[in-house]
Amino acid sequence: MKKLRIITLNLNGIRSAARKGFFAWMQQQNADVICLQEVKAQEQDLQDDLFRPTGYQGFFHYAEKKGYSGVGIYTKHEPKNIITGLGWQEADLEGRYVEIDFGDLSVASLYLPSGTSGEERQTIKYDFLRRYADHLKKISRQNRQYIICGDWNIAHKKMDLKNWRGNQKNSGFLPEERAWMDELFGPLGFIDAFREVNQEEGQYTWWSNRGQAWAKNVGWRIDYQVLSAGLKNTVQSASIYKDERFSDHAPLIMDYVIPAAFKTNEIHVP
Repeated sequence: MKKLRIITLNLNGIRSAARKGFFAWMQQQNADVICLQEVKAQEQDLQDDLFRPTGYQGFFHYAEKKGYSGVGIYTKHEPKNIITGLGWQEADLEGRYVEIDFGDLSVASLYLPSGTSGEERQTIKYDFLRRYADHLKKISRQNRQYIICGDWNIAHKKMDLKNWRGNQKNSGFLPEERAWMDELFGPLGFIDAFREVNQEEGQYTWWSNRGQAWAKNVGWRIDYQVLSAGLKNTVQSASIYKDERFSDHAPLIMDYVIPAAFKTNEIHVP
């Protein structure tokens, strides 16, 4: 058995989060893998040692547009393979996916598009969902297991946001988006890892900067760690860290116990 701690966080800018103490906090968490979204940076922006934390390697997929989107993964363990991008231009120009492979286990950082800015972006979001569902069907037929972390920009159920009644016509909680999540956690066979161990209400990972959303816990749970079916019984614990604020999102911390039967020789546990 191997214990594995994975953190996911939308940084809303890696340089901004760094100034707020994210990397000092990260170094204290003893995480094996940290998945990051919305880094809002290019490779040349991350040359400072601050962005190269001791004991970790970093792998990034940058957006073509400066100061926009982008994802990354920091890992303690040498991956067998690194995959950047999903294979279609609209997603890959915006830096929305990076994956690292350890034997039969893959961990990915995903930043799903938002549709809040208007109809055009919502159309792009729906196209992404359609294409990504096809991708998930393809990988589910492979002889590997996946932990897909990130900002999915959809609250699945009523319990996953405070004001569900007033948001049923808003991007992030539209019927079509929720139906897609039903498909993800239903026929497609993937698992919402957090809900395996926590069924409580009021468990949110993002809060609007408007009003007193943070203070009043008027939030949304839109950040997930999504598992392929073979990892269903591996979830040990989950927590949302709110003692400090590095972003408008909060870190989602999850611990797993990976059975010895999985080929994960690249993951060396002291």
